[in-house]
Amino acid sequence: MSRYRKAHSWRPSKRTMNRTDLPGLYIHVPFCRSKCPYCDFYSLTNIERIEEWLNALLNEARFYRWKFGTFDSLYLGGGTPSLLNPNEVERLICGLRDIFSFDGRSEITLELNPDDVTREDLIIYKSLGINRVSLGVQSFIEEEVRFLGRRHTSRQALSAIEAIGDTGFDEYSIDLMYGLPGQTMRNWHDTLRKATSFTPHHLSCYQLTVEGNNPFCRLKKQGKLKMPDETFQAELFVSTSEYLTGAGYLHYEISNFARGPENISRHNVKYWQHVPYLGLGPAAHSFAGKIRWWNVRDIDRYLEHIRDDRVPVGGSEQLSSSQMNLEKFLFGFRTMWGIDVRQIIPPPSQDKIRELHGSGFVTYEDDRIIPTLKGYLFADKLPLMLS
Repeated sequence: MSRYRKAHSWRPSKRTMNRTDLPGLYIHVPFCRSKCPYCDFYSLTNIERIEEWLNALLNEARFYRWKFGTFDSLYLGGGTPSLLNPNEVERLICGLRDIFSFDGRSEITLELNPDDVTREDLIIYKSLGINRVSLGVQSFIEEEVRFLGRRHTSRQALSAIEAIGDTGFDEYSIDLMYGLPGQTMRNWHDTLRKATSFTPHHLSCYQLTVEGNNPFCRLKKQGKLKMPDETFQAELFVSTSEYLTGAGYLHYEISNFARGPENISRHNVKYWQHVPYLGLGPAAHSFAGKIRWWNVRDIDRYLEHIRDDRVPVGGSEQLSSSQMNLEKFLFGFRTMWGIDVRQIIPPPSQDKIRELHGSGFVTYEDDRIIPTLKGYLFADKLPLMLS
């Protein structure tokens, strides 16, 4: 049990959260050259439609011009944002700056695919104020890269990381994926070893989940895709945390690791701390106050709404106080900051907290329940254990 005691080795605070209460802005770039068989995000392969999407997105932004105040994070995700050429990226960022107010120290992130990376483009990105890039590597094992349907090779991934480092970005993150069918612990450690050899500022390590209506999901239903069992998945998760914390990274969220407090993703923290954020583009999600809303998924419906001068909202929900409390637990147990019980009304039972503490799921000090590494493993079940 001792291996589960802590997911981090220092006391968290608001200062180490890299959090501000200013809202964040997310842009969904819904274009891919080809669809990865595991991905269930909305995307389309008709890149000839980028121009009309970009025009519509800037018009959508104008609907919210005065509603969110000053942003301090901008995240260009997808899809494959690196499919935009530098002129399109410039038009997008300059257009958003004309419409919205951004804090002078804003975190501006662009997701990249390794096969799209060139030093020339990286230099342009920096000149546009992009100060953080996130590289979708997933694996350095060639067979795993092919299995995941990625367009790049492991050699291209290595070259892309070198180019990002040579260009001198303030921050860069590498996305990796574990829990693949047939993946061995040795292969996963080889990928982690290669990634950490570059000492990136940030690493995101996601477990492959097969859900929705993608090709992997259909293969699984047909019995043609055998996923690792839960025990091995847990071993991979624990090993990932131990490896990366041993290399000096902070395991600040279930899937995310930062080289230091200043390298924690400011934008992502907003999702876990109920800080307002605005999502623009097809299928993008937004949150403010106690209201969550989402855009229509289909690009034709999205464009139709914009042409008709209507916000392209596909649905919304207003969270009750009990739903907000539940989300505080669900999100809090995903992070090293845990839950401040003073923000929960009514507060959880002290007996239940002591029970979780005694079982090694959490630590409890200064009115804050903080998950251990074992707690991370059971993060989705801990709220029920407190009820």
